[in-house]
Amino acid sequence: MALNYAEQWSKELLNILIQGSLTSPFITQNVKWLDARTFHFTQMSTSGYKSHSRNGGWNKGEFKQTDVPFTVTHDRDVEFLVDVADVDETNATASIKNISRVFEQTQAVPETDALFFSKIAAKAKATDGYSSETAVSDYTVDNTFSKLKGILGKGKLRRYKANGSLVMYVTSAIMDNLESSKEFSRKIEMTQIAEGGIGIETRVTYIDGVPVMEVIDDERFYDEFNWDREKGGFEPKAGAHKINVLVASLETCKTVPKISSIYYFAPGSHTEGDGYLYQNRALSDTFVFPNGKDGKIDSIYVDTDTAEVV
Repeated sequence: MALNYAEQWSKELLNILIQGSLTSPFITQNVKWLDARTFHFTQMSTSGYKSHSRNGGWNKGEFKQTDVPFTVTHDRDVEFLVDVADVDETNATASIKNISRVFEQTQAVPETDALFFSKIAAKAKATDGYSSETAVSDYTVDNTFSKLKGILGKGKLRRYKANGSLVMYVTSAIMDNLESSKEFSRKIEMTQIAEGGIGIETRVTYIDGVPVMEVIDDERFYDEFNWDREKGGFEPKAGAHKINVLVASLETCKTVPKISSIYYFAPGSHTEGDGYLYQNRALSDTFVFPNGKDGKIDSIYVDTDTAEVV
């Protein structure tokens, strides 16, 4: 009996994900997996100098190396069956390839960003000194630039700013304020931030060398989401807050994909019906790693609106 092997389209569709996602620079495959869903992050710290004695001898120092496990938990899947008659009667516009492309662009890509933003926001809110709440109306043409400069000076963010690893995300309203601001004269333009030779094109400016990226599709820019809607997809949770500003470091914030399974079955090669079958599973998660000096989280920040989602 011949076995039916599914055709995988993962390479082509991963390109769609990278091109369309605002957070694609944070996606990494460079982790060492311990088991099916867990990888480890090695954390090391050392003690410092002590006063030298000229009577001989050396001060003993200490170092600690710890393997911290991280488990990927965001496990999602979907399948579509397109009857052969639908493909024929629509002149193939209802083809699996078209459906998969629309799904990636309108569902998978926004969800990747939403997961990143919400996970970073939650971690920032749980870290003392790295979050705030500001009514969206408090951001004006006259003060937006100063407010964003102030955020970049919070905590230890200057350390990552000096390394050139910070990225700031803002709402369209805040970007509009920047564009009209008299506080600075830098150009705001459509540009690309490249990752692996593939760029994200959006309205971007720079403050002290930090790229400020506009989140136009603001349905993905909240601090909490409901991932279990009956009709699929995601939506802001009741009680969630819209994000005004989010800052993350490329050094310490990573979206880690574990499984990206995309399969295509021709009619007759499966038992779901007389049609083309598309299946897509994505197991991934977003993590914030501590710094290498004292093991603390100090590379992120979030400012959310005061209003809650009803």
